[in-house]
Amino acid sequence: MRKSLVFPTIAATLLAGCTVGPNYQRPAIPAPANFRAPEGTPTFDPTSVGDLKWFEVFKDEKLQELVRTALAQNYDLRDAAARVEAASAQLGVTRSNQYPNVGAGADISTIRLSRNGQTPLPVAFVPSQNRTFGGATLDLLSFEVDIWGRLRRATEAARANLLNAEENRKAVMTTLVSEVASDYFSLRELDYQLEISQRTLATRKDSLGLIQTRQSGGVATLLDLRQAEQLVYTASETIPTLQQQIEQTENQISLLLGKNPGEVLRGKSLTEQEMPPDVPAGLPSALIERRPDIRAAEQNLIAANANIGVAKAAYFPQISLSGFLGGQGTQLASLFSGPSSVWNFTPQVTQPIFTAGRLKSEVKLSQAQRDIALIQYEKTIQTAFTEVSDALIAHQRVRESRVQQELLVAALQDRTRLAYVRYTGGVDTLLNALDSDRDLFQAELTLSQIRLNELDSVVQLYKALGGGWQ
Repeated sequence: MRKSLVFPTIAATLLAGCTVGPNYQRPAIPAPANFRAPEGTPTFDPTSVGDLKWFEVFKDEKLQELVRTALAQNYDLRDAAARVEAASAQLGVTRSNQYPNVGAGADISTIRLSRNGQTPLPVAFVPSQNRTFGGATLDLLSFEVDIWGRLRRATEAARANLLNAEENRKAVMTTLVSEVASDYFSLRELDYQLEISQRTLATRKDSLGLIQTRQSGGVATLLDLRQAEQLVYTASETIPTLQQQIEQTENQISLLLGKNPGEVLRGKSLTEQEMPPDVPAGLPSALIERRPDIRAAEQNLIAANANIGVAKAAYFPQISLSGFLGGQGTQLASLFSGPSSVWNFTPQVTQPIFTAGRLKSEVKLSQAQRDIALIQYEKTIQTAFTEVSDALIAHQRVRESRVQQELLVAALQDRTRLAYVRYTGGVDTLLNALDSDRDLFQAELTLSQIRLNELDSVVQLYKALGGGWQ
């Protein structure tokens, strides 16, 4: 007898391990040896700034407080975390279908029989008019035999959906950290522009007073006075605009923090911000493993691939087993005795015969969805390579531009000083002094914007490299 059970057991084991549909294999995506970057950029360094934690990149303590608050209270991140919980629960629901369901049930009913009904019942036949019936059952077995792997493929897809939700949560963290840092640097740049405007306005008011004195003495003309007034009004006009932008940027940061609109505490100034001296990008192959959006796209591809197996399994017979054991009787005391016992075992097989092409179309649909997921996966990878390259180019070129702009500001500061000295000494006209003052004001504002762009290029590079969720 033992030998006769060997072959059926082996056959059942092999059938239980059978799963229709393709097994997932990661697509071979050709990655460049290095990121495209300007000459002089370290592209052969295997280390990456994306491997650093966000508080190792952004050293401003006030900025770190803002980021921590955002990670705890931001609405988008809380929504992403809730989606992870939902995907986890859905995986539990789907996975439970692979295992037998066991349940128990019991009922008691009492009825009164009529002696004067359509069929009178004499007392000798029915001594008591009240009758009690009861039953208790235990569902020993109720599940589908997953011979073709339909339920296992569905569980595989649900597990991939869970991992997809988790990677999306990490991607939201990466985006959130970069947005808070970028808005904070924008706020500090606006503060710096406001400082420049207020300093320039004070200087121009001093110059206007000087010209008014000279005009009263007959040395300066009325045209000189009006030109000086124009510069004062130009500088003062920028201040309300900058204050508006500052307050609106504070509101944007408050929204990221999940707070009501309000003032944002500042830390280091724009010129005092510390950034890593070097920003190596690392290897492109490591980017695929680090960026959450790439990993989320791959999990979406895995789920779509598993759904092909679910669709193909519908071609084959679906086998389900059910059974119960219990007792039924009119006396509760004898409910579990031998004569009152009941049991049932029901194997069931269902096989689709004619579905008017529905099953074939469902397989084609799942294959098309897998192809769409593959295209999105490949596009996500290429987009990541492009974003890193753009950030490296921006960081290098903006740094070069900042160096030249600093030289320009230094030259204009000296020119403005000399122009006013010459005008005060009566050697030159006021026009040259006013032109140099106007050029200096615009150059200082431009330098402020370039410094912001340099900081923002580091933020965008860190985001493109997949940093911020560690």
